[in-house]
Amino acid sequence: MGKKIFKTLEEQVEILRNKGLTINDEEFAKDVLLRENYFFLNGYRHPFLKSKDNKVYIDKTTFEELYSLFLFDRSLRNILFKNILTIENNIKSIISYQLSKNYGYKEKDYLNPYNFNYIPEKRKQINDLIAKMKRQIKNNAGEHSATLHYLDNYGYIPLWVLVKVLSFGIVSELFSILKKDEQYAIVDLYNLEINEFSNDLSILSNYRNLCAHEDIVYDNRTQKQIFDTKYHRLLNIPMMNNEYIYGKNDLFALVIILKDFLQEQQMQDFIAEIKKIIDNLEYNLKSIPIHKILDYMGFPDNWEDIKNINKKEI
Repeated sequence: MGKKIFKTLEEQVEILRNKGLTINDEEFAKDVLLRENYFFLNGYRHPFLKSKDNKVYIDKTTFEELYSLFLFDRSLRNILFKNILTIENNIKSIISYQLSKNYGYKEKDYLNPYNFNYIPEKRKQINDLIAKMKRQIKNNAGEHSATLHYLDNYGYIPLWVLVKVLSFGIVSELFSILKKDEQYAIVDLYNLEINEFSNDLSILSNYRNLCAHEDIVYDNRTQKQIFDTKYHRLLNIPMMNNEYIYGKNDLFALVIILKDFLQEQQMQDFIAEIKKIIDNLEYNLKSIPIHKILDYMGFPDNWEDIKNINKKEI
């Protein structure tokens, strides 16, 4: 395998030209490559290539189209991220409410291992997670005004304040060790089953990290699949080998999760924002149809209709 060596902006432009990409404005292309990085921009080439084996761009594909997909994904990340943060805050608030109500507001009270589902097979996980939470208190409490205020004035941090410094991953794991009655009290708010809720939290946490680190999200596939839902059925998602071909481990699966976790108006706003950036991308695409990008995203043709489905519909 050949070594990857530094290439000047001019050389980067020439590489793209040699792969069949049309460069209408070389100065614009060099400016984008300087600011955005050739490696990251090149990650969006796949829909524009003639085939997986023939890594040459489709005839008349322009640099502007490639950059439009890059910008689309950036906008998509921003929309997803703010909605996932809303859900994260909701989940943190609900879990902290349940534990504080049942076990008190001081760390020594709510971090007692016997407050959780302390069965033999979960004891190590519970003890490890409590240790992680205590480290979060030690390492991060002084960096947040709210936690610092409680430490300085009261000598303890209530859980409804501590959750501010806990990662979504830790909070997701925290749900998995709660006692069953507390888990039911939480999932009933979302009309979900415990296993489904826990699985969705894991996927939400994964996408949160992707968005936070500016990874490509439009064509992301998660290791975990979501459960089959009423939305798959009501949207008449096609099946192959008895499996839904959209909305299982693709971006539309995340849209389905958001449908369950967001308030109605939040979901309406989310769909409107996604439609706006898709329409803008469609306007900028010349060499490929927007349907090709939607397929990469795992979006069915009627993806917008999910906003009209009543959550309580059977």
